[in-house]
Amino acid sequence: MLFRKATVSRARAAAFVAGLALCGSALSPLSAVAQVPSASMPSTLVPPSLSSAQVVRATLPNGLKVVIVPNRLAPVVTTEINYLVGSAEVPKGFPGTAHALEHMMFRGSKGLDKDQLAAVGTRLGGSYNADTTEDVTQYFYTAQAQDLPVLLKIEALRMNSLTLSEADWSKERGAIEQEVSRDLSSPAYRYLEQLQAILFAGTPYEHDALGTRPSFDKTKAADLRAFYEKWYAPNNAVLVIVGNVNPVTTLQLVEDAFGAVPRKTLPARHKVSPVPPPAKTLTLATDYPVGFATLAFPMPGSSAADYATADVLSDVLASQRGALYDLVPQGKALFAGFEYAPKKEAGFGLALAAFPKGGDAAKAMADMRGVLETIRKNGVPADLVEAAKRREIAQMQFAANSVSGLASTWSTALAFQGLDAPGDLVAAYQAVTPEAVNKLAATLLDPAHAVSAILTPESSGNPVSGKGFGGAESFASSPDKPVKLPDWAEKALLKLDKPEPTPQPYVSTLSNGIKLIVWPSHVSHTVQVTGQVRQTPSLQQPEGLDGVNDVTEALFSYGTTQYDRLAFQKALDDIPAWESAGSSFSLQVLTPDFAKGVSLLAENELHPAFADKDFQVVRQQVAQAQAGELLSPEHLFSRAIKQAVLPPKDPTLREATPQSIMRVTRDDVQAYYKKVWRPDQTTIVVTGDVTPEKAQAVLEQNFGGWKAEGPAPNIDLPAVPLSKASHAQVPDRSSVQDEVVLAETLGLTAAHPDHFMLQLGNEVLGGGLFSSRLYRDLRVKTGYVYTVGSSFEWGRTRGMYTVNYGADPDKVGKAQAAAVRDIKAMQSAPPSEDELALAKASLLRSLPLARASLDRIAAQYLHLAELGLPLDNADRGAQAYYNATGADVQAAFRQWIRPDDLSSIVKGPAPAL
Repeated sequence: MLFRKATVSRARAAAFVAGLALCGSALSPLSAVAQVPSASMPSTLVPPSLSSAQVVRATLPNGLKVVIVPNRLAPVVTTEINYLVGSAEVPKGFPGTAHALEHMMFRGSKGLDKDQLAAVGTRLGGSYNADTTEDVTQYFYTAQAQDLPVLLKIEALRMNSLTLSEADWSKERGAIEQEVSRDLSSPAYRYLEQLQAILFAGTPYEHDALGTRPSFDKTKAADLRAFYEKWYAPNNAVLVIVGNVNPVTTLQLVEDAFGAVPRKTLPARHKVSPVPPPAKTLTLATDYPVGFATLAFPMPGSSAADYATADVLSDVLASQRGALYDLVPQGKALFAGFEYAPKKEAGFGLALAAFPKGGDAAKAMADMRGVLETIRKNGVPADLVEAAKRREIAQMQFAANSVSGLASTWSTALAFQGLDAPGDLVAAYQAVTPEAVNKLAATLLDPAHAVSAILTPESSGNPVSGKGFGGAESFASSPDKPVKLPDWAEKALLKLDKPEPTPQPYVSTLSNGIKLIVWPSHVSHTVQVTGQVRQTPSLQQPEGLDGVNDVTEALFSYGTTQYDRLAFQKALDDIPAWESAGSSFSLQVLTPDFAKGVSLLAENELHPAFADKDFQVVRQQVAQAQAGELLSPEHLFSRAIKQAVLPPKDPTLREATPQSIMRVTRDDVQAYYKKVWRPDQTTIVVTGDVTPEKAQAVLEQNFGGWKAEGPAPNIDLPAVPLSKASHAQVPDRSSVQDEVVLAETLGLTAAHPDHFMLQLGNEVLGGGLFSSRLYRDLRVKTGYVYTVGSSFEWGRTRGMYTVNYGADPDKVGKAQAAAVRDIKAMQSAPPSEDELALAKASLLRSLPLARASLDRIAAQYLHLAELGLPLDNADRGAQAYYNATGADVQAAFRQWIRPDDLSSIVKGPAPAL
């Protein structure tokens, strides 16, 4: 965090929940995928993209199911092929077989070897990846719509003729074992791994999809081929295509690509019928800044008849108007909530309450048990059930606002839920009654079958300085010769078109100085509002009151001068709308309720209550959370990075302490808010189903009365000197794998035209995921790391360059030596013509992808506003990339990058020798 300090507020305690969501198969994609209305709903509520109304569907003679969903948001297409098999069908003793095969799908096929696949992926300029769950393995590509034939050809070749050589597997095994180490370094993953083993004991869900090092050690390529031959077949797959395509011609392309792939006779599937376990308690140490008391309960899977009822129950339990969340404003928990993780055949629910480091875990657990037991006996409020139903139905209108998100929604419905269309769930949601929810709660929230856990923060010690890693190492030279693409790929991708200007948004300034950016899009009947008040807490917080920003930010969720907390949440539920306020604020609302939603957003942003009773609770919670934060390995790691590259008295090195937070008064909060929240420092982006005229009128009406006092403050951080090499080790006993950052400050910012050449060169070095030099040399050729990348962080007055990777402790030094060698090679010679062409293609073809979701469009404009850059900066970059030479890139790296000045900061189990 070289430029801004992240707030530590109450929401910081939610890091554990974020960790759960990032733990792969343990939480199904369903927990993050919105469910949608069916065609049985009134037409005003049913997005055509979520029913069968404007969708082309077919089943090829070989059994491949195809769904094609038009979406005109951007000239982009997403293909998502879902193989209906996962870790539930792997051989006994080999839990990672499906996951290992997923990796090998990127190691080449007959007619497209691994180098060609990497080159094609880079030239496409899109994003491509995969995931493995217990029931489904998914492969997804997002690229320009014109490149759809290439995407289909790749998937058809992988479906029918995967190479799967023992030599390739021996190399990939090292990388996948690094992934195991990475996940074992996550407390959330280790917790969920144990939880799953208890809840699903004796079933194929007992082991998650990741796999184990011992199982990979004994896995042979022949084992992977046997699994591939059994399950990878067109009649065991669902292909979803979403984007700016013609459905009729697209179906013909699919038939041409996949029609000749033969169907197979599929084996019988394992049954998944878990028995609710007896109550059990777990205890784990974590590197989180706060502790968590959790209660997990068996729940239905996504294909169960009562899934909709369970989903509504989970929404009610998670509601900010509910009794569980009420533990927070009562001061009994730093965070409280409920997560539902449905797999296909079974699932679980997870209630959690956060407590401060050193706090009373038993009390937090007892409070949470008391709330859930009351709900089990007495039921939930009927109005919360109805609010949850409204929100589930309304939320699905937003699915069309992202091309890849819409593809994921359809894949979830067809592959995980066994539905014909996402909208088929709406009838089930409509049928849910409070009585059904209460009956399910009485059954599911049974303490006799709850798995309880206490996750306790563990201090890891202070960072230590050392000599750093390095040393000479030699291995085979990199294949720098151009990769000859197959004729079909070369014909489609070799020519690089001169970039055309992208359409620009509507820009205006409201009467009080707010910058308004509007991007109309009519792919759904929704509007999204995203805004930010530009601020720099490290410069604006009064001396001795560090933490006043965190307290202020946290108080926005406690209501306004007109509505108390519960009344405000009810007003949002009644529309319904999704809203957050603070220095960054947002609103998601259906088109007819745009004005109502903006009125509520403005009420929260401009008239926060800052009530004394809420202030007392929030200040205490922020101080308690910060006490743990200051000792957490992640915080120490972040701080060590800043200390390595910044001068000792840099403003961003200021940090709040529990003592400074407790010195903050309510008057300090009000004064800070009045000083920092200014309309002339605010940018608002409106995207979606709205005209510029309507957006301006509604925003002016609701925000126009907000006035700034006095001249605008200077909140630009001072420039920093060029950093010098150093080393720091941050101990983290909870980790198995080291996390490494190599960092240095730069002598330029994003306003300097050379930054485009650095970005282009970085695409060669470490930005292009599967074709970069760092990926090739640190993962593919050596297996030193699982992931590796390099990037630039830009601010208005400073810049930073970083390389980051994760590695086993004994490989950290080797990986660093290889990375530095690759950086120096960028300075000693220009990139090859082939590398430069690939990098240009990747960056230029990826430009439309930045406009393939309304969220990304808004984020892009807000980022440019934060940096003070023109809104057509992407077009300027495109021209620079198109005209660049290898010598331009080499010159930029020689002038601005200093490999011998890179500081190394390592977080891991022990200092490397």
